[in-house]
Amino acid sequence: MKKEISIIGTGKMAYALIDALRDDFNIEVIGRNNEKLSQLKDNKIATKTFKEFDSKDKIVILAVKPHALKEISKYFKNSSYLLISVLAGTTLEELKQNINSKTYIRAMPNLAAIYKKSMTTITGDENAKLVSINIFEKIGEVLWVDSEKELDIATAIAGSGPAFLALVAEAIMDAGVKEGLKREYSKKLTHGLFEGFSHLLKQKHPAILKDEVMSPAGTTAAGYAALEKNATRNAFIKAITAAFEKTQKK
Repeated sequence: MKKEISIIGTGKMAYALIDALRDDFNIEVIGRNNEKLSQLKDNKIATKTFKEFDSKDKIVILAVKPHALKEISKYFKNSSYLLISVLAGTTLEELKQNINSKTYIRAMPNLAAIYKKSMTTITGDENAKLVSINIFEKIGEVLWVDSEKELDIATAIAGSGPAFLALVAEAIMDAGVKEGLKREYSKKLTHGLFEGFSHLLKQKHPAILKDEVMSPAGTTAAGYAALEKNATRNAFIKAITAAFEKTQKK
């Protein structure tokens, strides 16, 4: 028998989860916007407004903006079985203060969830670990960590990381155009670079990959020296640190 999951929210992450989970779970979607809810109705998905929602003994995924937590909490009239939050920077303690549930999990998927290629980090109650991993494996890879600090650091890497890599991709594309390459060629080359690199990175440490590409006094060495001269490595370290520190501020 399929487990039931209630997904609260109608944003991009909610839609990604709905699409990934609909074949393996009985899904109901909870939201305030009837127009958005009406777009989701089919024979595999139930939709309800907040006033119709009953949280009793259910697996509930919170996929709303963090500032909406207090407003959403008033619709939890009964204790849920498992509350899974994808709210960035919202601690387990804050969840417990606002919503009554038997178990709690924090999860941080990323934008690639829409292609079932997310790198999702989770933490929380150990007795909800396996069911949570089973849920988020439907949208990609899953990493369980032992503390909320580790999850917040993971948020800075895997959650914010797509924006940082988008900056790298855009810069590489623009550089190709600057040197005379057609825009469509530069885009295709960059797409191919990123797709292939993900497979390489799983096989070897980045330092080894760099050494294998870099020949003495070659083109890669010249480009790499330019990156180091402009403190690119330090800029990315600072970006991850800044993103992590933001999760700690209230």
